[in-house]
Amino acid sequence: MTTTAAAAAATAVRSPRPGGPRRAGRGVGAAFVKRLPLYLVVAVLLVVFVYPLVWLLLGSLKTQDEFLNNPTWALPENWLNFSNYTTAWGSVAGYLLNSVLAVFPALLITLVIGTAAGFALEIMVFKGRRTMLLLFLVGIMIPGQMILLPLFSVYFNLGLSRSLWPLIITYTATALPLTVFMMATYFRAIPREIFEASTLDGASIIRSFVSVAFPMMRNAVFTIALVQFFFMWNDLLIALTFTTDDSLRTVQVGLLNFTGQFGVVDYGPTFAAICINVLIILVLYVFLNQQVMRGLAAGAVKG
Repeated sequence: MTTTAAAAAATAVRSPRPGGPRRAGRGVGAAFVKRLPLYLVVAVLLVVFVYPLVWLLLGSLKTQDEFLNNPTWALPENWLNFSNYTTAWGSVAGYLLNSVLAVFPALLITLVIGTAAGFALEIMVFKGRRTMLLLFLVGIMIPGQMILLPLFSVYFNLGLSRSLWPLIITYTATALPLTVFMMATYFRAIPREIFEASTLDGASIIRSFVSVAFPMMRNAVFTIALVQFFFMWNDLLIALTFTTDDSLRTVQVGLLNFTGQFGVVDYGPTFAAICINVLIILVLYVFLNQQVMRGLAAGAVKG
């Protein structure tokens, strides 16, 4: 009798519980229902951000007659119509060159001075360094629109109004306060003992900056460079204020005045020109994406 009871108990233990898979299925279904609002929000955001790019790409393949006669949501009749890109490139190439000549020198100067200033204000010890950092913070708070007219008068009196120097100087001046503040924050996360050890090894302050500090801040420099590049490249107000000559227009000002014959907007080449501009930014972000993520993570670490 005891043996029979033990066998029955073992059989009961080995036998699966009725309804087990159903309960597991209910758990998966409940988890999906809980996450459904999140999925819907992500889907809506995806449509909101991706649809304009798709619409822009499709519009760059349409002719002027398609824009005027067909509905806005109509697809291109010829999916291999790249003549708009040829026309757009012939008009925008000069504007792109002006943007490169104005943005990259300003970006290089901003990064060199901003990194050196952040290193000096956070690593070096001297009287008044906190006050100097506060002055850079004040520079962040000043609206850029307030200084455009005085700067235009200064540039005109100096004879710089017919060159790209006003853009280079203004981009550098407006981007430098934020760059210095961010670089000082990144340097604050590095243990000071590293620089003390390099000093004990006989390295000068310049050698410590070039050989120790700058390599450690590479990802942070990439992050700040990308942020400032987007600001300078997409700028319209500063470029519109200081470019008095058509040959000095940057790409954003050129797109603003992108018109066809008799002053009529030619939508196909306009869409193609915007696609070229967006493509440059997307390619740059794709190549620097990993460095940007590492730089943001480095800025969140405190020593």
